[in-house]
Amino acid sequence: MQTLTERVFKLAPPGGVFNETVIGNLFPDCSNGARALLVHRAFKAGEILRLIPGLFVLSPPYRKSEPHPFVLAGILHAPSHISLESALAHHGLIPEAVYQVSSVMLGRSREFSTPLGVFDFRRVPARAPRAGVSAVEVARNAWAFIAEPLRAIADAVYLNKDITWNRDGLGYLTESLRIEEDDLRTLSFKAADEISDSIRSPRVRAYISGLRGTVNHAG
Repeated sequence: MQTLTERVFKLAPPGGVFNETVIGNLFPDCSNGARALLVHRAFKAGEILRLIPGLFVLSPPYRKSEPHPFVLAGILHAPSHISLESALAHHGLIPEAVYQVSSVMLGRSREFSTPLGVFDFRRVPARAPRAGVSAVEVARNAWAFIAEPLRAIADAVYLNKDITWNRDGLGYLTESLRIEEDDLRTLSFKAADEISDSIRSPRVRAYISGLRGTVNHAG
């Protein structure tokens, strides 16, 4: 086992994920060049994987727990929250999404293709980014910010500029997103006003209002 791998293995970071700061703390007396050589040797030995520049994960035989994709998304780009199809699948409203993890953030849209999957980040401007978002323990001692169903729908409507309530109604949710109408009747609209005020899109506000009226929620 390479020196870097051995040190990180003993540290046992959640999911085996670590960054250059961790390496610096593990090897405080080494120069940047020496640390880079340690990383190179562990990588060439197949003991670590490079996710993005400066972020690594131990290979499967060397990590004590599996990295949860939602937690990893939060590490790849912070602040952000799991949303869109990934959040809807998490809440059991649509079939499980396996191709990529979809998140929303305030910065420019970007995508990361990593050895552990594809992570997509879409830009949704918001005055209160955590409106309709909850911190969820997705694994033991592993937390992620995940959009509640209504926020995930609001994010999706915002990003799909052609969608309006008057023209598309429930059809966008039941046909395009494949949400069962019976499941829509279980939606909580507790954060509806907060979400609408945060995203500040008349189109999103009208969609949430129309949805609430149609599924017979008073608020």
